[in-house]
Amino acid sequence: MSLNKKSIKNQLATALLSSSVAIAAAFSGSIAAAETYVTIGTGGQTGVYYVVGGSICRLVNKKTKEHGIKCTHTTGGSVKNINGIRSGDLDMGVAQSDVQFNAYNGTNADQFPDGAYTDLRAVFSVHGEPFTVVARKDSGINTFADLKGKRVNVGNPGSGQLATMKVVMGKMGWTMDDFKLASQLKSAEQAQALCDNNVDAIIFTAGHPNGSIKEASTSCDVQLINVEGPVIDALIADNAYYAKATIPGGMYNGTDVDVTTFGVGATFVSSTATSEATMYQMVKAVFENFKRFKKLHPAFANLKKEDMVVNNLSAPLHDGAVKYFKEAGLLK
Repeated sequence: MSLNKKSIKNQLATALLSSSVAIAAAFSGSIAAAETYVTIGTGGQTGVYYVVGGSICRLVNKKTKEHGIKCTHTTGGSVKNINGIRSGDLDMGVAQSDVQFNAYNGTNADQFPDGAYTDLRAVFSVHGEPFTVVARKDSGINTFADLKGKRVNVGNPGSGQLATMKVVMGKMGWTMDDFKLASQLKSAEQAQALCDNNVDAIIFTAGHPNGSIKEASTSCDVQLINVEGPVIDALIADNAYYAKATIPGGMYNGTDVDVTTFGVGATFVSSTATSEATMYQMVKAVFENFKRFKKLHPAFANLKKEDMVVNNLSAPLHDGAVKYFKEAGLLK
């Protein structure tokens, strides 16, 4: 009889142990299932987009244990980022305000051959991005019109700089054949190409100060070129996402006076495929650590929360962003 009791106790202990293991495994699985991995598309490593994505991920990942979101970022460019979100390869990305407009409205078949992307969602705007022309001082380029017949790096495929350059070229009546060379180097490659005399000028739509332009201006004799005139004035007048911009003199070696140009705004975007809960936490991480965020790059220094909620956003705001902004009193 005692043997039977002992056997029963052993069987009961074994059953309890198995149940505990099963419960632990199930609980562990529920935690794993609750983790959300997001990838942000940014830009070249010398540009500000890369810092935007890295900064957002840094702030989000500080609280991963609380909200379960793990964030990574990758290089790309405005057009590539939005197309990556559309295809499901990316969850979020940084994009120029004009590219955001074209994507949502389907107004540029060259950038977005699949037409209007109505599931695109704006999250917030970031820094301003002047359209910037940097030329070798020995190139004979002193105005934007002087680029014709020269060797120009117009930007790599999928980048916002190439997209905007094509718009300006269209207004000027230019094609790529109007340049002696139209190279499509990545932003990380263009400074060296300029200083090695492989190109006469580079085009960059970027926040300032910019690492690529600083590299060029400290390695060889260059100057920033004004981008102005009736064509540019008309471009600004016809498109709300463009505005006049100034690059302060003295920011880069070789350019002591203010440079007049036009520009767009960098924006953070996603889609309806990203949940409201995830986006709420992404926005919260930035806006509740705003002072720290502003210190992560000089281009962020003058950012204002109230402007970031409304400026340069042509797609509807993501529901998760709206939820946070209303709670924070930034939207009614």
